[in-house]
Amino acid sequence: MTEATEQEKALRLATEAGHILLENGAEISRVEQTMEHIASAYGVSDESFFVLSNGIITTGQQYARAEFIPIRGTQLSRVVEVNQLSRDVSDGRMPLDVLASRLQAIRAGRGKPWWEVVTGIALGVASFSILFGGSLVDAAATFACGLLLGAFMTFVGAHLSRIFGNLLGGLVGGLLCIIAYHLSPHTFHLPNMIIGTIIALVPGVPFTNGMRDLANEDYIAGATRLMDAFLAFLCIALGVALAFIAEGLFAGGLIQLTTPTIDTVASAWYIQLPAAFVGTVGFSALFGAPRRYYVDCGIVGMLGWAVYLLSVTTGPVGAAFLGALTVAAMSGVLAVVRRCPTTVFLICGIIPLVPGGGIFWTAYYLVGDQLRLAATIGFTAIKVTIAIAGGIILVGAIAGRIQKLRIKNRK
Repeated sequence: MTEATEQEKALRLATEAGHILLENGAEISRVEQTMEHIASAYGVSDESFFVLSNGIITTGQQYARAEFIPIRGTQLSRVVEVNQLSRDVSDGRMPLDVLASRLQAIRAGRGKPWWEVVTGIALGVASFSILFGGSLVDAAATFACGLLLGAFMTFVGAHLSRIFGNLLGGLVGGLLCIIAYHLSPHTFHLPNMIIGTIIALVPGVPFTNGMRDLANEDYIAGATRLMDAFLAFLCIALGVALAFIAEGLFAGGLIQLTTPTIDTVASAWYIQLPAAFVGTVGFSALFGAPRRYYVDCGIVGMLGWAVYLLSVTTGPVGAAFLGALTVAAMSGVLAVVRRCPTTVFLICGIIPLVPGGGIFWTAYYLVGDQLRLAATIGFTAIKVTIAIAGGIILVGAIAGRIQKLRIKNRK
């Protein structure tokens, strides 16, 4: 193989690695760094990589390639595997054929078994119904709804467009909780059940990576991903609203719900913290995190929620900011200790802080034509979202600055 041909193959394989990372939930900066890392390891010095939220453009001295990369699902385990492969390439000169075969094996690797994903969703939504004020009985009912919604997401939603899948998921999740509520309306609290259930649909990957891209000054990609996340939130809310409209047409009127209820037993810290841990572990399965990191993800989510509870007296916005700071900082520490991408811990650990209650109550009040309440709660949810973004961006900016200083000192 001539030197020119070898460099072209190195660029092609570097692009393949970036492709796998981007379609499975990695942030833009990681994709670019990994591609540059692999290319330079094989002596390619004139390469240029331009990564967007859904595409990669690669150029070399005699090479040019542009790829469109649709984001279909997230398997964080593949991000971990490509990250380790990049380390192996740096440790020693790996033949290009070996690199190609390992990338092919990663791409062809099977994801989580369906039963693990569905069980993780059910445990996650049941735990988060407790975090948002539900009782243990509400959690049991939400677990059952989560199993059915998880099966729908796995076998049906995965084959739909993201917009239609989120809308239909919100509709199905809302209807499941409404049906369960009517079985014993004096026992269950419908808001807490729906809030917990729709968390399974929250776009954690574009939401988190969009903020990280902004912190890394990738403004186009960051804005695009955040817009994608906002559209998903909107579709989920619309789906829940349609569930209430359908129920109202069948029952002859909209279900009258009171203000959010907080169960006094389940609100105790010794139930809240284990619920945050279990819920985060459950969503780690949904996002395809490697099993060996389940406990680490659970600890990150639990610590972030603990800080939120300790500071919630300052208001939900300040508490969300401090909780996000904690999650982002702990994710960075664990990334170094466990030699694993920060993305794995951050995406999973931030989920307990997402304002699911705001999505639900905004949709409910809109259906009930209570526009002032809908606007008030919706605006609060936006402020909480901005606070979470601020916490992640702040930690990301500090970490990026430290990394640049280290690289400068090495030179």
